[in-house]
Parts: sequence; structure tokens; C-alpha cells
Amino acid sequence: MHKISLVFFSAIFSLQVCSQEDIHLESDLRPVWEVGAFAAVFNTPEYPAADQNKTNVIASPYVVYRGEVLRIGDGAIARAVAVDKSWYELDLSLAASFGANSEDNLARENMPDLDFMFEVGPQLKMRIAEFEFAAHGRSELFLNLQARAAFSTDFSGLEHRGYVFQPQLAYRQRGWLSEKTALSIRISPSWATEDLQDYFYQVDNNFVSPQRAYFDAKSGYMGTNIGMSVSFDATRDIRMFVGGSMSIHSGAANIDSPLFKDKSTYSLGVGMVWRLWQSEQKVSGR
Repeated sequence: MHKISLVFFSAIFSLQVCSQEDIHLESDLRPVWEVGAFAAVFNTPEYPAADQNKTNVIASPYVVYRGEVLRIGDGAIARAVAVDKSWYELDLSLAASFGANSEDNLARENMPDLDFMFEVGPQLKMRIAEFEFAAHGRSELFLNLQARAAFSTDFSGLEHRGYVFQPQLAYRQRGWLSEKTALSIRISPSWATEDLQDYFYQVDNNFVSPQRAYFDAKSGYMGTNIGMSVSFDATRDIRMFVGGSMSIHSGAANIDSPLFKDKSTYSLGVGMVWRLWQSEQKVSGR
């Protein structure tokens, strides 16, 4: 059960990376299904506004299916073609973060560990602009409205941790440096309910110490993430990606928490997607 859960939740990260897909033209033909492997290294803050980072290495299988009615793993977890219009799409939004061992984090010493966390909920993607470049391909600008329920897990059970609202402005360009290179830039502010803010920033009386005062966390603004990633074909079947992001937490609702340590944090990631098998049947790019 533990291994099954680990594979399932590590697949969340492959979906996140694969969702930074290239812009596909209607003339593009892609396999109806693909099966492959994903591997990556991430260096991320141990929690939002933490002053310590952690490096994690993950690997998982991935599956993409592009059916007439349902599409899975093709830039989203799942979406129905019936609501995939020329200017908007309705699908599922997904986010995830690694856990943190409180013994290794000075701010959280003697507090409970932070478990692996994932978020899932509806997403409305609105294409608000398209651009054509004679020398640099094609690009699109999206406004994505995302609302997600948050859950934490130690792989033996789930705990509901509240809700997140995260609108996102996303720019994607195909053919940035070459025909097979893709650029993605995104900015996304986040607001969270009190349950999720409590998970990161609450200090109950039994965890008060000389270095850590009592703090009652509240709902509200968490911060804004600004990220950029580049992907390119290393071979016909292997696609590489490299990306980084900065989270700005100035003005956050719980900036006075003793667990709130840094107003600016940084993340880096590098990895690959390896397509092992694919169908002979092809479908159009959209």
C-alpha cells in the first residue's frame, strides 16, 4: 500500500511538469496514447516562507491519453473535450509539495513534521491573447482561475487542510530558441483558508518555546509565485526541462508568525520525460 501510494503521489509531479506543454497547432499530429517515465530533481523551500530549502529526487511512470471525449495527462489531469473551446477550457488543477522533517528545521524544532501535501480542484483556463512570430514561433497568454482543496498525507491516511484560490497569468511560447524549444512564464498569487494557514504558521501553547511565541494563524493572502521554465528535445523520445521560481510573501496574512521566516524564497528543478511507447494512431494537436 505504501509503495502504491508513493508511485501515485510522485506521479503528481510528472503531471505538473508535463502540464507545461508546448503550444500545439491544429496541424500537429500526436499519438492517441503515450506511456513513459519521468525523473527530476527539485530544490524547494520546506514550506511557504521557510528559510531552509530541501532537495528531493523523484521518478515515476506517466500516461497520456487523447481521446475524443476525455483527455488525460495532456496538459491537465483530465478534461472533457465538450468544454474545450477555442478560447476556454475547463479541467482539473493540481499542485503538490514535499513534506518536511521538523528535526531538520530550526523554526519547527519539536513540532510535528509536515507531511506530503497535494491540492486538487477545478480550473477555468481562458486564452486571452495569441501571438505569431516570424522567427520565434507562436505564443499564447492564458488566465487560469484555480480553486483547490488541500490534503496532507503520511501515506497511511489523508487529512483535509482547507482550500486555496490561485489565479494564474501564464505565457507560453513555442519555438523560443528553436522549433522544439518551449518557454513558459507564469505569475500566480495565492489565498488560503484558515485550516491551511494553521498547518504552516499556527503555534499552539504546547509548542511555545523561548524562541517561538504562541501564534493564532488566520486566513488570507499567502504570497505570489513567479516562475519560468524551458523545455527542449534531447532526443526524439526524451524531453528535458529546467525551471526556477521565486515566491514573494510580503504582505502575507501571517507574516508575524514565528514560523514565517523569509519574505522571498526560491525553487529550482531539472528533469526529463522519456516516452517509451506510443500508439500508431495520431490525433490533431488540439
